[in-house]
Amino acid sequence: MELSFKGGCGEVGRSAFLVNEEILLDYGMKPGEFPVYPLDGMEPKAVLVSHGHLDHCGAVPSLMYGKPEVFMTPPTADLAALLARDTLKLANYSLSGIGPFDPADLQELTRRTQKMDFGQSFKTHEYSACFYRAGHIPGAAAIYLESKEGESLYYTGDLSLQPTRLVEGAEKFPGAETLVVESTYFGEDHVPREETEVAFIESVWETLDRGGTAVVPAFAIGRTQEVLMVLEAHGIPVYVDGMGREVSKLFMKHPEYLRNEKALKKAFGWATSVKENKRASVLKEPAVIVTTAGMLNGGPVLYYLSKLHRDAKSKVLLTGYQVEGTNGRMALENRLIEDNGTIFTLRPKVEQYDFSAHCGDKELKELVRQCCDRGTERVFVMHGEKTGEFAEWIREEVGVKAYAPVNGETFVF
Repeated sequence: MELSFKGGCGEVGRSAFLVNEEILLDYGMKPGEFPVYPLDGMEPKAVLVSHGHLDHCGAVPSLMYGKPEVFMTPPTADLAALLARDTLKLANYSLSGIGPFDPADLQELTRRTQKMDFGQSFKTHEYSACFYRAGHIPGAAAIYLESKEGESLYYTGDLSLQPTRLVEGAEKFPGAETLVVESTYFGEDHVPREETEVAFIESVWETLDRGGTAVVPAFAIGRTQEVLMVLEAHGIPVYVDGMGREVSKLFMKHPEYLRNEKALKKAFGWATSVKENKRASVLKEPAVIVTTAGMLNGGPVLYYLSKLHRDAKSKVLLTGYQVEGTNGRMALENRLIEDNGTIFTLRPKVEQYDFSAHCGDKELKELVRQCCDRGTERVFVMHGEKTGEFAEWIREEVGVKAYAPVNGETFVF
């Protein structure tokens, strides 16, 4: 088997790797003011997408020139189309006005996508494949792939073993000779979710009690919905702004992929949706605003922070991982954000709450041990900033071959 890594190595973003120059697993982009895409120069026969986050599916439409077969779960297919439309819209407002693909590519992607449920085995170009529930977000899949020669591979995508309010945790997975594992939180364990919720709610009430506004940046896909469910469960009025509104409606079209459809519907009905021309009115009194973007790079959150950056009574409550180089990371480390060339110093307190939908350190290590106990012979570590350290731990503690590939590297075994 030959694995060629095209993105997502030593970084969080633009995940992509190619199997035997034929089957591509994920093809995302690294978001930011200037998006970064995987390495190109390939023409896969099939593309299997793990889930509907931009860093795993955002660049798939640009591959349609080769007319590959495309496989996703039903929620992932809907999310990929939504994100592609948003990418095209944003490209129209960029300096170049040119996006990574055009509307015809999106239409072709829709035509070529075959929707597969969890546990539904399928064939593509003599390869056998199956999606397994990965937790993380609705529709997120870990991918089992077996080559025509009988070589097997298991790719975790983004994985969470623990349930959240929104989704169940990952299901039991099959053994495979090769494991490709994410490593976002290697070296860091998560605070128990119940403790995180308590601390988050206490901080929100404290902010409101002193007359401030709690700005809650949240990823549109998955995090917005979970945060709304938490706030509703504690009876806190909330405004919601950004793409998370549309994503919530999309999720409710796929109730079988949700842990509790009624709870999501109740939370979404509890929240007050904010239109662009009404944002100023929301800030006339203390409020809780859940809004995109989760890493403060674009989206309505920048409007709210531009108005509140001098208000020491307010808070910014981050709810997700902040990639190096994003506004969110700058806000967390230096209390600074940048918007269209203007640097704002934030007087509001900046806090981070671990609502992660990824495995923590202990779970990642246990996952690798279990796989190797069931016959895994080699492990490739990607999607993280400490991939080399994780690979070294696997070699020393588990005793199997482990690699931290760099983008552009190819392995043959």
